[in-house]
Amino acid sequence: MQQRNGIWRLLVSICMTVPVTVAPWARAATPAQVQPGSLDVAVLYTAGGSNRIPAQHLWMQGGSLQVHGQFWHGLGVVADVMGEHTSNMARSDVGLDLVTATFGPRYTWQPEQHKYALFGQVLVGEANALHSVFPAQGGATDSDNSLALKVGGGLNYWLSRHFAVRAFEADWVRTQLPNGSTNLQNYLQLGAGIVLR
Repeated sequence: MQQRNGIWRLLVSICMTVPVTVAPWARAATPAQVQPGSLDVAVLYTAGGSNRIPAQHLWMQGGSLQVHGQFWHGLGVVADVMGEHTSNMARSDVGLDLVTATFGPRYTWQPEQHKYALFGQVLVGEANALHSVFPAQGGATDSDNSLALKVGGGLNYWLSRHFAVRAFEADWVRTQLPNGSTNLQNYLQLGAGIVLR
């Protein structure tokens, strides 16, 4: 009888102790669901390849700053400012600095009780190219600008309610800078970084 009472005391102790020890862990593991009215800021390292001149590819590196506001269910808007650089374009000593400023809708999908969130976006804006050589009437110029289109998506992994890792982002970027041929550039941009809410 005393042994049975001891087992009951042990079981009651365990039942009272487990919720107290598991509760903080459960709170920490709860994913940060995207809420309407939330604002995220992402800082990314970006790199990718472009065909500025047909049949001649170039590699650029840089960074991106994104501000994303969610306003209804998974829908939101994002503003993206990206800057990238290459010092050797098309096997020449000519470099290129490219700055784009784009804006548009983003849809974010985050399953309940999960820490990851997938998103897709379509952004439109302006591309500014500097410190390079662009064909122009009567010669060449060292800068130009054009329409920029950016379509893609990525994955955020939330480590806490206010901090996430952008595990990856992949975007197709299209610009219309003069190149003496089609005046179209297609660009695959990859990125990763951190997100603050």
